[in-house]
Amino acid sequence: MQLVEFLAPHFHFVSDPTAWVALLTLVVLEVVLGIDNLIFISILTNKLPEAQRARARRLGISAALIMRLVLLATISIIVQLTAPVFTAFGHGFSWRDLILIAGGLFLVWKATKEIHHTVDPQDHQDTMVGTLQMSLAGAIFQILLLDLVFSIDSIITAVGMTDEIAIMYIAVIVAVSVMMLAATPLANFIAKNPSIVMLALGFLLMIGMTLIADGMGYHVPKGYIYAAMGFSALVEGLNMLARHRKKQGSGGGH
Repeated sequence: MQLVEFLAPHFHFVSDPTAWVALLTLVVLEVVLGIDNLIFISILTNKLPEAQRARARRLGISAALIMRLVLLATISIIVQLTAPVFTAFGHGFSWRDLILIAGGLFLVWKATKEIHHTVDPQDHQDTMVGTLQMSLAGAIFQILLLDLVFSIDSIITAVGMTDEIAIMYIAVIVAVSVMMLAATPLANFIAKNPSIVMLALGFLLMIGMTLIADGMGYHVPKGYIYAAMGFSALVEGLNMLARHRKKQGSGGGH
């Protein structure tokens, strides 16, 4: 009963049509923002032994949900992260900017390392334990680092969309639930299609550079990023279809 009394003031928006529009918009936006996080989780967990992959994905995405909910609970502090703490090169850097830059650099480093391994696997035979046989704890730690970056960006986006804390909670929970449902199919698809791995790593490079640019004060509209990702995915889909048809043709010829 006390819980209902506590929550009631936060759900007065149910009779407001504009609040429902804001909720729907924010859910879609949070799901789209979650794609970045999901691609990273899929690539990273595919490096684990097969028996541990599903568990690592569940732990990673659950951690993302918990992190977002905790950040929402401290929303007054999160909002203050956008206040400049020092100025350099004519730009006032906030804690959010510094976190985005650090996260972007980590993504660029990770994607570059994985691309190098994919292009030249022989060069990494001596470090196979660190690259291919990643431990569950190591994978979860890296996922948590990126969860923090994406969560802060996600919550600040939510704050910019609406003042209703209940709408933010619902949008975050729905978005992370979608991530949980999509994680295994996406990871399996990436694992079964090696060419997709390179495309996904290219996406991570682009996302990393976008985070760095955003942290430096150069905002790149998300629409451009996702349009480029969508176009690249479409081209790769056509390549996969062409390879499949060619394989069928050569099989039928024999």
